[in-house]
Amino acid sequence: MKTIEQIPFPRRAAIIGGGLGGLSAAIHLQLAGYLVTLYESQPRVGGRANLIARAGFRFDTGPSLLNYPWVFEELFEAAGRRFEDYVELIPVDPSIRFVWPEGGTFTLSSQIDRLREECERLEPGSSPGLMAFLADAEFKYNLSFQKLVRRNEDNPIKWAAAMNVREMRSSAVWRSLYSELNRFFRNPRMCEALGSYAMYLGGSPWTLPGLFSILPYGELAHGLWLPKGGIYGLVEGMERLAREWGVTIETNKRVARIVTANGRVTGLAFKDGSTADWPVVVSNVDVPTTQTQLLGRSKPTKMRMTPGVITYYWAIKGKVDNIKHHTIFLPDDFKDSFADLLERGRIPRNLPFYVSVPSETDASLAPEGCTAVFVLVPTPRLSELGPMEWDKTVADVRAQVLARLASHDIHIDPTHFAFEDIWSPEAWAENFGLYDGSAFGASHTLFQVGPMRAKNYDRACQGLYYVGASTTPGTGMPMVVLGGEMTARRVLRMEGV
Repeated sequence: MKTIEQIPFPRRAAIIGGGLGGLSAAIHLQLAGYLVTLYESQPRVGGRANLIARAGFRFDTGPSLLNYPWVFEELFEAAGRRFEDYVELIPVDPSIRFVWPEGGTFTLSSQIDRLREECERLEPGSSPGLMAFLADAEFKYNLSFQKLVRRNEDNPIKWAAAMNVREMRSSAVWRSLYSELNRFFRNPRMCEALGSYAMYLGGSPWTLPGLFSILPYGELAHGLWLPKGGIYGLVEGMERLAREWGVTIETNKRVARIVTANGRVTGLAFKDGSTADWPVVVSNVDVPTTQTQLLGRSKPTKMRMTPGVITYYWAIKGKVDNIKHHTIFLPDDFKDSFADLLERGRIPRNLPFYVSVPSETDASLAPEGCTAVFVLVPTPRLSELGPMEWDKTVADVRAQVLARLASHDIHIDPTHFAFEDIWSPEAWAENFGLYDGSAFGASHTLFQVGPMRAKNYDRACQGLYYVGASTTPGTGMPMVVLGGEMTARRVLRMEGV
């Protein structure tokens, strides 16, 4: 674990947005001696990882499971605290179940004997391939986090030069993710399941680099977890840590504009008409949204974004049979669904989606005898979809999801809902400043990783920095938390500390 040296006198920094990246940056800057105030436009911090709490139900609005717990342990350790004193983790194992229309299934587990047995069930004789995959992906995972992910390096050549020739060759960046998986597994269902992670990175298994086989590996090696109280239990733990160290957090405080003069940040103007002077500002709002809406630029930094989502939150009176915590429903024509989503700009005809039932793992998330169900359906970005009748669209998609569930003997009756909330990509964009309705931030194409990803500082405005899923190192809860540390280090270096 790296530590940030404390500066000898206090400086001041403002954070726009209280997502996990913003909270992480606030904590690290406060630890370094900055006086930090975080402004959050919503009633609660959390950003995408927000909370719906009503009638005894608790729904996480975005991420539904925690991976790479070591990242969060490091954050709390840097602050002289123990992660487990703030957040209780409940293991989720078996972790993810993949289901196909004809009834085929594939279930992942961090228990190697269980995983090997499941692979042998789908592909007899696959155990050597599984062990080779795990060893290969472990090498790439360690390489990525030890030499690539955590570095503030602007020069692509210097960034890549951290690897020796063997490491470069083993990184599989010149091979697609699907081809990389196919080196170890011949069963197409296994490759589809492990390749489906590509959607969260804004690509398909046929276009993203093979290096990203580290995604399924990371979950298998380090497990999947649910914080007690849901993912928002993690947010509450991080918020508590920030406040204990002196970070000031103001909610319901929407920033209207970043004030600049002579190429430097000078402060913030708020929607309520108030202003505040700030010499350093870190924006946890998507980089293009910050540049267009808060700086008034006509041309934001160009980047490819990940898909949008429709999310459903079903508070069900009664129990739902035949489904566990986390299930991904894949279509028959896997490749064509990616083409619909990423190339044709339409919601896939053969609908992929996932269903999370967190109350299966943590009963406190729903009243006794009831069930909390979260459904996520990927969509193209708003600019690709064009004008939409969202009321009709979300109703049509909901009907498809319910029909698909019923085909697997998972029966959910909307008349048994205590309540239902639905968020379209438009709602996500409006609530959290998600650029173009993109749910997961900037894509992880070959040319949007490391120093080729949007920088965590603004080149045209001194004193303005970025953190979150649209900048380095990437998207996902562990990555934006690591990004908070990286942005804090960038601030200290560039502000002459």
